[in-house]
Amino acid sequence: MSYEKQITYIQPQSLPKPFGYSHVVEAAGGRTIYVSGQVPLDKDGQLVGEGDMAAQTRQVFENIKAALESAEASFEDVVKLTFFVTDITQMASVRGIRDAYVNTERPPASSAVEVRKLIRDEFLIEVEAIAVANAR
Repeated sequence: MSYEKQITYIQPQSLPKPFGYSHVVEAAGGRTIYVSGQVPLDKDGQLVGEGDMAAQTRQVFENIKAALESAEASFEDVVKLTFFVTDITQMASVRGIRDAYVNTERPPASSAVEVRKLIRDEFLIEVEAIAVANAR
């Protein structure tokens, strides 16, 4: 049995206008894909962008892109992103890079959390993704 995904982006009038994310994303049908938190390591396990939030964010999004492609999905299918950053004041830079990957007309639901540290001291960002793609 094959299911076609249906995704609805909802911005309730009773909530403040969101900036770069959707308050509610309803997904039905399709396959749910969970992408583990991605960190700024290249395919050889080498750190990209030591001390540089923008460079690390680009690598993280490239890693998410590769993970999605491995499941025959894309950023068009992403319904939720969760950001873990060591310096929340750099979220404007992070959002700018994110916007090069996601559909800014229908952005995914999103959460951002400042953390004291990540699994390695040199990591400045980690991002998880949830996608809903059409059935294979």
